[in-house]
Amino acid sequence: MSTDRILELSELWAGYGATPILQGVSMTISRGEIVGVIGRNGVGKSTLMRCLIGLLETWRGTITFMDQDVTQLPADARARAGFGYIPQGRDVFSQMSVEENLQVGELIGGPKGKKLPELVYEYFPRLKERRRQIAGTMSGGEQQQLAIGRALIGNPSLMILDEPSEGVQPSIVQHICEALKSFRTELGTTIVFVEQNLDTIMAIAERCYIMEKGKITRSLTGEDVTADNVRAQLLL
Repeated sequence: MSTDRILELSELWAGYGATPILQGVSMTISRGEIVGVIGRNGVGKSTLMRCLIGLLETWRGTITFMDQDVTQLPADARARAGFGYIPQGRDVFSQMSVEENLQVGELIGGPKGKKLPELVYEYFPRLKERRRQIAGTMSGGEQQQLAIGRALIGNPSLMILDEPSEGVQPSIVQHICEALKSFRTELGTTIVFVEQNLDTIMAIAERCYIMEKGKITRSLTGEDVTADNVRAQLLL
């Protein structure tokens, strides 16, 4: 495998019960890329993200991360290996304060992993202002910043986001997009995300994989990542 490749999926199959959702997904992500996985609702995008982080068992195929086969590793082991995951709906600890949520993030990445608590507050100053506020009383956008900050604090090599703009007001979405690009530029973080919002995709995606019926059917790269091409995939 090329040293440029941080993540490679080969013929990945997974699903729920006896129903297959992913049907032979293959894709390659290079270090430092920001890659979108797009397509209409119900094609398996969120299932793919859950499979990547280890919350859903892989039936067949392989997941290779930084030259290591992680297909059978549980989610906590993948987090320690360098995965960061922000699920759809944010999933913060609603009864805990902002500061306490971030302290949970400091447990991720293993005892020797570099932690980034002050950097989180630098990227998301609103979290610093509200560090003692109970997370469940915050707006959707503030909770999304907290969920991203909690993942970032463990200094992941790969950050996986599922619908980061969902339920978030446009001004905060713009701030989140700028922060994600900064993570890549300043920290070297590789980012893979699922998204339905055209503006968010166009703001951060350098290339996109297109999903249809549980399979990657094509990719958009470079000058092909245009609003018209992306819109066509979202409206299939």
